[in-house]
Amino acid sequence: MIFCAAGFLSHAQEFSSEVWHDGYLITTEDDTVRGLIKYDMEANIVQLIQGNVVKTFSSHKIFYFEIYDKLVDNYRQFYSIPYNVNYNYEIPIIFEVLYEGPLSLLSREAIVQESVSNSSAYWGGSFIQDKVHYTFYFLHKDGKIDLYLGKKSDLMNIMSKHSSEVKSFIKKNRLKTDELRDLIRITAFYNAI
Repeated sequence: MIFCAAGFLSHAQEFSSEVWHDGYLITTEDDTVRGLIKYDMEANIVQLIQGNVVKTFSSHKIFYFEIYDKLVDNYRQFYSIPYNVNYNYEIPIIFEVLYEGPLSLLSREAIVQESVSNSSAYWGGSFIQDKVHYTFYFLHKDGKIDLYLGKKSDLMNIMSKHSSEVKSFIKKNRLKTDELRDLIRITAFYNAI
């Protein structure tokens, strides 16, 4: 849907976290529940429709869930993993697994508003647009989770075991360390060394 009023152009946009997906959920009690799933990473909850009943699960009650996301035409996998949110205070939060290996790449998403300048000859100024923002994390095989904010130097610290090979791979392939697809490629390369 596109509408235009008083010089304001808006595109209705759907985000994966706002629609229902076919999928299943495994609880911390090893129950598998199938149905339509909707997730909210900011609140750390998952809603599931089974029959005509909507059930809500907190991250404390979820082990894993998988959805088929029609918007990206792909399966997506999520785990509830204990994470240190404050000094010495750990709670399970929902992470999406982007790449699984000895060093796994995880993400959390949030819908944020971003000001976008419009350089069209007809419509000047700027407008506010909703956008999905990803925060990345690396899960080590010992269970330690590192927050990753996109800086190449931080990535080299996380991947210090093979940093020189990773640096060469990034340069040779002209990869950006803060872009989703490139970060998956870099993580896959690191795990293959």
